[in-house]
Formats: sequence, structure tokens, C-alpha cells
Amino acid sequence: MKIAIIGASRGIGAELLKAAIEDSHEVTALVRDPAKLNANIPGLKVIKGDILDPSSVAAAIAGQEAICICIGIPPTRKPVDVFSRGTQNILGAIETGSNQKLILVTGIGAGDSKGHGGFFYDRILNPLLLANNYADKDRAESLVKASNIDWLIVRPGFLTDGPQTGKYRVIDNLSGVTAGKISRADVADFILKQLASPTHFGKTPLLMY
Repeated sequence: MKIAIIGASRGIGAELLKAAIEDSHEVTALVRDPAKLNANIPGLKVIKGDILDPSSVAAAIAGQEAICICIGIPPTRKPVDVFSRGTQNILGAIETGSNQKLILVTGIGAGDSKGHGGFFYDRILNPLLLANNYADKDRAESLVKASNIDWLIVRPGFLTDGPQTGKYRVIDNLSGVTAGKISRADVADFILKQLASPTHFGKTPLLMY
């Protein structure tokens, strides 16, 4: 497939890029600093830009079969709008009637996963450090859900730098569930498997071991 990855220089985006290239997909990476990627990798096209810049977004997703939003920012108490504004830019650049698939990666605490992170995360960490981030992730999720495109929202549990195992749970019903850990490599594994054989599009699964 032709896959656009927004936020490919680190974290889940970097793992997704690595796995996609290994699986012989063609990847277009939109990054603010191209020096962070090896542009000589066969099958990789690097575009310098920002998810908040509509022109670079349009260039990155043109002709792509799938678009994966994997951006992240550090915790902050300042107002956050990069997730919602960026998502809006991508939705605005997707051609009407196209068959492009959109995958948005948010996290535990977004949407109806709020309250499923355990006591420390739900009562202390998220309210004190992540409230603004997740309020905007909620806005981004709402924009995607209201769109007419083929979408999947991925909510990883607590991220680790562990290896790809392929052995993780994909949870749609969070009743009684407290999130666990998941490696970034396994989140990438899930995304690629969904692009190959969609089973959870139109859903917001939690990933965890």
C-alpha cells in the first residue's frame, strides 16, 4: 500500500515507518525535521512540513491509500490544539469520494476510555499533566467520527519500547477494564494488520497486553 505517516520521526510513527518499509509498503513521511530520517531508504519519501500547514499536509497525503496520524507532544499546561487543528487539515485535504483510510492514534484517556487508566493515571497524572492534551485529542476524535471517511481510532495503553510480539488484546468494550502496557512496535503491528485486513474500522479499540 501507499501509506502516509504524519509524525514518523519518533514513537509509534517511527515504529510504523520501520514496519511498513519492512513489509514493502511505500511510505510518505511528513516531518518537521527531515534530518531525523534516512531519506535514502528504498520505498520512503520524506516531505518537510507540519500537520498545521495545510499545503504540506495536502502534499503528503496526495495519492495515498492510508493516512496515519501518529503525532505527539510533551505534557503541557498551556492550551493545546495541534491534534484537532491537524486532524481538521487532514480531513480537509482528503478528496471527496476518495477511498483513503484514516487512522488516528490517541491513547488511554481519550473519549470513553477516560477513567480506565487506573487510580494514579486517572486521578493524578492525567488531570495534572495531560488534561489539555487529552481535551484536544477528544476534539480530534470527534472530528474523525463525524467525517464520512473510512476511519479507525487507535487507543494504545501505556507505551513501552519493547519488541513487536503480535500478542496483545484489542478491546472494544471497556466495561471493567483497566489499561495495561503495550509496546509502540505492537501498536504499529496492529495498524498494519488493520490496513491489510480491516476488522475494527469505525471503532476505537484499546490495545494492551
